[in-house]
Amino acid sequence: MGIIAAMDESSEAIAGTPTTLAEWFDTPLGQYLLAREQAWFDRTVADIFGFQAIQVGLPECPFLAQSRVAAHWTVDPSAPAQILADPLWLPFPDNSLDLIVLPHALEFTSDPHQLLREAYRAMRSEGQIVIAGFNPFSLFGAKRYFGRGLQPPWNGNFIALYRLKDWLALLGFEVAGGALDCYVPPFASEKWRARFELFEAAGDRWWPIAGGVYYLRATKRVLGMRIITPAWERRKNGLATAPRQARQCIERVE
Repeated sequence: MGIIAAMDESSEAIAGTPTTLAEWFDTPLGQYLLAREQAWFDRTVADIFGFQAIQVGLPECPFLAQSRVAAHWTVDPSAPAQILADPLWLPFPDNSLDLIVLPHALEFTSDPHQLLREAYRAMRSEGQIVIAGFNPFSLFGAKRYFGRGLQPPWNGNFIALYRLKDWLALLGFEVAGGALDCYVPPFASEKWRARFELFEAAGDRWWPIAGGVYYLRATKRVLGMRIITPAWERRKNGLATAPRQARQCIERVE
């Protein structure tokens, strides 16, 4: 509990009280996390190719900056997004997008299931979705649980990693990779955070499921259809139907 108490003592009051997630990313703790997330997104999206990509939420943060997709836009209900739209009803045709990035969009929407369904609908087969989320089973989750839930990001609906994987699998996504990150306690004070810097180095080895944030990369899979060949082609390949084969046998006997 000592760490939790220290987290409360070094609250966001040091940098003012943020009212949006984007404002929180301007705080010292937010900047620390943003730098780590930006590095992971930069590495990940650089390996994904295609023609169209979108980033849903946090238009202030260029998570598609290193994307090699030909055209990409930010989508959000308000500026500075390039496309002003409700993410729950994306203004894109079915099977049209190659990449969708969701940086903490699921925690701050009224219906995360609908957002994932829309992403699946608008994404082409073999397209990819890249997600960042806060881990409820971490020190970040503990801070949210112990009463810091009035301001962002603590007022978000933190979604467990195992639950998100289940949602993706039910829709038809196949998880292709991911990671956990930010193991230090969520101190707003840089001095306090520096004292626990060793957590970052040891996190992956000693408590790999307790990172403050997780990343997921998943691919849209579409079940293959059985191709029904024309009747003439079946006869050509010796695939005549059972009644026809029976008639041929009777004729030979007679």
